[in-house]
Amino acid sequence: MFFFDLLEGLFPILFTLFFAVVIVTLGVTIVRGLREWSDNNRSPVLEVEAGVVAKRADVSQTMNNAGNTTYYITFQVHSGDRMELRVSGGDYGQIVEGDFGMLTFQGTRFLGFRRT
Repeated sequence: MFFFDLLEGLFPILFTLFFAVVIVTLGVTIVRGLREWSDNNRSPVLEVEAGVVAKRADVSQTMNNAGNTTYYITFQVHSGDRMELRVSGGDYGQIVEGDFGMLTFQGTRFLGFRRT
């Protein structure tokens, strides 16, 4: 009996705590997304020679069993630095590991790749 009385007293606190964690997590995610969007908008559009060194697809599943795929390509520039950029499915399908060409990007935003 004591256990149920204790649970009854803790339930409002636990519910409020859970709700607060969800709200804070959502807020942090929104702020990070807006900061990245803003930083990308302030960055210059650059076009550099780059090679494609890797590709990957991140598949996640939602609550209703629908799949969501996010595509990434890792480019290596002349200095040896590498950057992984999120790309569309169409770009992912047309660009092959080992390709070399001109990469156009703005911050972390992929704008295009033209094979040479």
